[in-house]
Amino acid sequence: MAEKEVLIEVKNLKKHFKVGRNKTLKAVDGVNFKIYKGETLGLVGESGCGKTTCGKTVMGLYGASDGEVLFEGVDIHKLDKKARKDFTRKAQIIFQDPYSSLNPRMTVEDIIGEGIDIHGLYKGNNRTQKVHELLELVGLNKEHAQRFPHEFSGGQRQRIGIARALAIEPEFIVCDEPISALDVSIQAQVVNLLIKLQEKKNLTYLFIAHDLSMVKHISDRVAVMYLGHIVEFAESHELYENPKHPYTRALMSAIPIPDPEEEKNKTRIPLDGEIPSPINPKSGCRFVTRCQYATDLCKTETPTLKEIGEEHFVACHRVGEI
Repeated sequence: MAEKEVLIEVKNLKKHFKVGRNKTLKAVDGVNFKIYKGETLGLVGESGCGKTTCGKTVMGLYGASDGEVLFEGVDIHKLDKKARKDFTRKAQIIFQDPYSSLNPRMTVEDIIGEGIDIHGLYKGNNRTQKVHELLELVGLNKEHAQRFPHEFSGGQRQRIGIARALAIEPEFIVCDEPISALDVSIQAQVVNLLIKLQEKKNLTYLFIAHDLSMVKHISDRVAVMYLGHIVEFAESHELYENPKHPYTRALMSAIPIPDPEEEKNKTRIPLDGEIPSPINPKSGCRFVTRCQYATDLCKTETPTLKEIGEEHFVACHRVGEI
């Protein structure tokens, strides 16, 4: 079996923010993962766990406080101006909010064509034709090119955002909760579109979301994040069938089941207890205040990710006992 080619490698990535005198918000605090070429890595967790900050730091939109983000073996946070421009040609982002991420004063043609202009890819009629091709690729019409964002629904705006990301033919796209602001009926359409485009153009995705059912549908592997740390990492089917971390199990138990009878009899794992502040966090496991299995060791020593099965990693002192 051929060895998979690593496109992105994140090593001990940290992103800390100063919030007042002698206070540091540790949004991302020592994260490690690889993304293979042509795959989708899902990054999941509750709101405020650091998913979006991680994605933006991987893209270079935030500078890293420590650690490395290697794209094709080169640290993107040490690139000069020209190399950074070349990197932005290969990596793009689809933002969470399709309402605020599109400039209301620009036509759809200019929104999609902005990256094309920056990188000098197409001019004149060729540029217009490329925009029309992109619109049709994402399920819109070329007649939409001269309209403004306010004339579209949320789902259509997100399609415009996807077309903009594809305009300069990138290899890697960070999908930052691209469906969370959309109606449920539209979410599956957008996810299916992303899957279709990935197959057609051999794209690599970092797919950030808190909807675990959608993440299961699109992801090859999944990383579970809690307050700046990755607590579990595995192939998608393995994680959903065999979750090991107490936090992952609680998240899985919250996924609704379509069958009303099964849903009624399902056992949910409540997440009681207080969420600790990510500002100057104490030592020990970040999940300790909400974990029913916590011991004194959990309060003093931070668990590290350990491989408990093939490509299945868990950060928990009591894994195997619970």
